[in-house]
Amino acid sequence: MQLLNVFYSYLNLGFHHIVDINGFDHLLFIITLCAVYEITEWRKVAIVITAFTLGHSVTLALASLKIILPNRYIIELLIPVTILISGIFNLFSINGKLKKTKLLAKYLMALFFGLIHGMSFSNFFTDLMGDSTRIIFPLFSFNVGIEVGQLFVIFIYYFVVYLFYKFAKVSYQKIALFFSALGILVSIFLIFYRF
Repeated sequence: MQLLNVFYSYLNLGFHHIVDINGFDHLLFIITLCAVYEITEWRKVAIVITAFTLGHSVTLALASLKIILPNRYIIELLIPVTILISGIFNLFSINGKLKKTKLLAKYLMALFFGLIHGMSFSNFFTDLMGDSTRIIFPLFSFNVGIEVGQLFVIFIYYFVVYLFYKFAKVSYQKIALFFSALGILVSIFLIFYRF
């Protein structure tokens, strides 16, 4: 029972860390990363999110176990850079389907950016754990919480997109353009703010 309580507690912390409006930069990144895909392209969204998950799981674990020691200032500066690059990539991809070469580039980009975001997640997690040496199970639970949070954000995003598409007759391209441009503008502000 105690193990289940630990799992739920850290899953809850991971979930709320993602959906917390104070961490809007991570929310904006996830939305910008997926904005170029239509609802019918859910398999591609799943692959992109899986690539991102693989990346951030690796560095979250390595940094939390103190195998790597990321510089907090540099990582927090790089987060909006990942949003900026994702938004720009989308702008070049909106006018038509992503070709196989661009798809592969998008997956690799998501994987690489996941490495950066994982180091940022680890900052929160290590602050939470303090000097505790028993972090493997809490780390796993926290990571699961992050994944559930990401899936929740993506579900809400595509639900809103569907409503705009269905009832306001706004095209997927215009929605993708809006969120990509929003990601670019906010990320530029964050880069200057954090620099």
